[in-house]
Amino acid sequence: MGLWNLYFAAKLYLYALGTFSPLWLLNIVFAAALLVPLHVRWLRITRNVLAVLAGIALFYHESGWPPISRAISQIPVLLTFTPSYMLELLGRLVSLKMIVSTVLAILLYFLINRWIRVTTLVLIALVVVPIWHGAGTLVANASSAFAQSASGDNADGDSRNANEPRNEQAGTYDQQLAAFRANEAGRHVNFTPLTQDANAQFDIIVVHICSLSWDDMDVVKARNNPLFSRFDYIFQNFSSGASYSGPAAIRVLRATCGQEAHKALYDPAPAECHLFAQLAQAGYTPQALLNHNGRFDDFRGTVLKEIGVPGVTIPSNDGLPVFMKEFDNSPLVDDYDVLARWYKQRLAAGGGPVALYYNTVSMHDGNRLPNSKLTSLESYPIRLQTLLGDVDKLIDLVAQSGRKAVIVFVPEHGAALRGEENQIAGMREIPTPRIVHVPVGVKIVGLPAGTEHAGGPVTIDTPTSYLALAQLLANLVAKSPFAPGAEPLAQYANGLPQTRMVGENEGTVSMTTPNGYVIHTPDGVWVEGK
Repeated sequence: MGLWNLYFAAKLYLYALGTFSPLWLLNIVFAAALLVPLHVRWLRITRNVLAVLAGIALFYHESGWPPISRAISQIPVLLTFTPSYMLELLGRLVSLKMIVSTVLAILLYFLINRWIRVTTLVLIALVVVPIWHGAGTLVANASSAFAQSASGDNADGDSRNANEPRNEQAGTYDQQLAAFRANEAGRHVNFTPLTQDANAQFDIIVVHICSLSWDDMDVVKARNNPLFSRFDYIFQNFSSGASYSGPAAIRVLRATCGQEAHKALYDPAPAECHLFAQLAQAGYTPQALLNHNGRFDDFRGTVLKEIGVPGVTIPSNDGLPVFMKEFDNSPLVDDYDVLARWYKQRLAAGGGPVALYYNTVSMHDGNRLPNSKLTSLESYPIRLQTLLGDVDKLIDLVAQSGRKAVIVFVPEHGAALRGEENQIAGMREIPTPRIVHVPVGVKIVGLPAGTEHAGGPVTIDTPTSYLALAQLLANLVAKSPFAPGAEPLAQYANGLPQTRMVGENEGTVSMTTPNGYVIHTPDGVWVEGK
């Protein structure tokens, strides 16, 4: 089979590492087809061309990467990337170590092939390995069944497939997901009108941050950043539910209803599901702001639609200095510059309470600092330090103004700095817990001296998502923490709704389990996450 031996040997090696799932029968048939002798030259050429195409398609399918249709649909997105970002992504995908290993493997193959029939060894391995694996699986299943029978735990009353992963506490994973969907569909949060006492009224500023998770903060050793000690509430186990900006924006703007399936995000939602529409009914004036132009994937249009209130506009950032360039070479302005100018205008305008949705992509993969040769991964810690410092300065700005506000710090999703099995650093096609587990903080600015931040942050450790955040805001609006005789801050966080960590993308779902998490692939199969 010539160099095709390396193709099959690579699959066997990746399978041994636990990062690849070959379709053994197809590989055996493929190898057999390559062995059929063809004496006509044009037939040999035709077979070689077809074999290359079939080999690539088979390898891609077995890899567990996104469906080819999804990959093709992303080509227009890739074409918007700058050449420097494309080179950076290529460097993550193909490392120097990988190139050296491939060259050494080819040289070793030619050396060994002079004395040993490598094709024979490869064919034997393609037959023996799946048989050995199948026998091991049968023994393990038999042992498990015997153990369950001996302990009397095998009669669980359901009729699931014997090969399906099991969670005895709540049925099959399909049943668990269906139960999650049904439960979320019936949940919502209602806001009551805000107090008429002007001294107890407050603004709400939602800072929605692209590409920041707890895991990213651990990678760059920023978990103990001083900003987090200033928050009055910290959600330690918060699920963003999404790993891309558009769906994440829809989810936070529909925070007053339970978590929808990914496909349902693009259907109209009831008015009660739009967070800012409810805030408008409660007496707030909704506003929106970005530190980018919002053209990519029509993010601006998504925000204006999902904010749920007619007449809201997004002002231009003209006049502010460019802070860095985005992955598609669009200009980005500094977060504090944007927020400070807005707040100055807000103070000058006066009037009743304002609810602001602010989105920043300062942490997005592929962004470049000016006059710097650092890749976006290398500059991430610098950009994060700046962003957290800007939010810190925003808190001081509001405090110095003498006005009152609730500032919400909520990321869209993680940056995937670490990379995972089947996806390189920066890729978020599989919404694993490392990506959707994000740090959320809430700061109450303007409390009376001596009561502000008394006792440190209130930590919410239970599994939560946007519904809990909406409920906390609803509690603060219903009984202003600035009113005389207000409850202790911890009381506002009592009984917040819990939400299991379920991350969703088009065709892929991840769901936490007592022992980790599972992934529902586009092929409709549940696999254990690693």
